[in-house]
Amino acid sequence: MIPFEEALNHVLEYCQDYGVEQVGLGESLNRVLAEPIEADRDFPPFDRSTKDGIAVNFKGMQLAESHLKIQGIAQAGSSQITLKDDAHCIEIMTGAVLPENSDTVIMYEHLERSNDNFKVHKAVKKGQNIHSQASDVAKGEILLPSGTRITASEIGVLASVGKSNIQVKKLPEIGVVATGNELVEVNEKPLAHQIRKSNTYSLTGLLTDLGILSESYHFKDDAESLKIELEGLLHKKDVLLLSGGVSKGKFDFLPETFAKLGVEKVFHKVLQRPGKPFWFGKHVKTNTLIFSFPGNPVSTFANFHVYFIPWLNKTLGLSSARITVFLKESVENTTGLTLFKGVRVQVINGQFEAEVVQTTGSGDLVGLTKIDGFVQLPSNTKLEKGTLVPLVPTKTIV
Repeated sequence: MIPFEEALNHVLEYCQDYGVEQVGLGESLNRVLAEPIEADRDFPPFDRSTKDGIAVNFKGMQLAESHLKIQGIAQAGSSQITLKDDAHCIEIMTGAVLPENSDTVIMYEHLERSNDNFKVHKAVKKGQNIHSQASDVAKGEILLPSGTRITASEIGVLASVGKSNIQVKKLPEIGVVATGNELVEVNEKPLAHQIRKSNTYSLTGLLTDLGILSESYHFKDDAESLKIELEGLLHKKDVLLLSGGVSKGKFDFLPETFAKLGVEKVFHKVLQRPGKPFWFGKHVKTNTLIFSFPGNPVSTFANFHVYFIPWLNKTLGLSSARITVFLKESVENTTGLTLFKGVRVQVINGQFEAEVVQTTGSGDLVGLTKIDGFVQLPSNTKLEKGTLVPLVPTKTIV
């Protein structure tokens, strides 16, 4: 049995490179760029008006009489027109190309109209209300570096430079496996000694949130059939996430099955709660990684966030956010284990405060719906109210 910090470091040592693939713009959300994105033109690509009003030649306007005669209109989406008389003006809409021979835009709110003329009734500054060409970005400038996670903001940038197809880092092919004779399908009515499958649905849901589609499987607690089924998956998947079958029970066949299949054990059992029986290893021939979590729902859920997400982030070249919160109450850990306690997080006076959520144990699925994450508590310690502790978030913390 090894300390938690050592176990996490071991997992992170096994980050992988699954290559690159091309996806369409509509499929790129939450993916990680594998290429730098350059501006294909200046932004904005022309001098544009930022207001509805009139475009004028500043010097000509000053020499003109009290009224500016309207020469025409510049509409957004139309090609550039020319102000032919310095003492005249052109009506212009927001986003329209600034007319040639004009250098200033005056908004309608600062004008009075009389037939085909405008009179200015507020001081004007040369160059006002113009968004100059290339003032945001020049052609060829890097807009998004390789390694950027694509959010809705990045999708807008990709669309603006015409990237309908994008090179992104390939995600691992993942199989989610539950073991146990006691498990039945969700649509079945379980007998007194049975329970419905939940862990595989939780894991596939968590993976979907990360943009990863996975396949789920259920294997019975039988040593021979386990070996046959797992051998097939080791040659099909990059990563296996298993739930159950790694504790000390007489029907927990996974550790010995892994050994028979040539899976190299990195570690088995961690000084932590929940999730102590966690087994981690790598298949020598296929390089398939195995995260074998304990079967209790809270253990599986916690270990996914504690180990798998940091591993995935490092594999994709992303950093894992380090979040700390203040304890809303004193908490004592009298064990020799690192404890992960489910908490509800609130923002109070501008700081994150965490309140421990009482649950009935590692099988309390309903309790998971009430928490925002797990605080990490060191072994054999008492932490007073207001102590700053690490948080492993399971929801977005606002």
